[in-house]
Amino acid sequence: MSNNIQDKIQEELKQARDACDTAGSSSAECAAAWDAVEELQAEASHQRQSDTKKTSFEEYCDANPDADECRVYED
Repeated sequence: MSNNIQDKIQEELKQARDACDTAGSSSAECAAAWDAVEELQAEASHQRQSDTKKTSFEEYCDANPDADECRVYED
């Protein structure tokens, strides 16, 4: 995950706090500012997940989807 997105999150956090202090914690501006923070945090989480390497088992199942141990049963 890049530090750039962390910098953006910190910037949005400051803006959200400022908006809530200025307009009030129940204002639309405050809610919108926190929504922006949440969106950036979700993107950071998504980037972390896409950066993670697959386990040996996941690689095995990708190569052998019909193997008994790789079967997925849906309810």
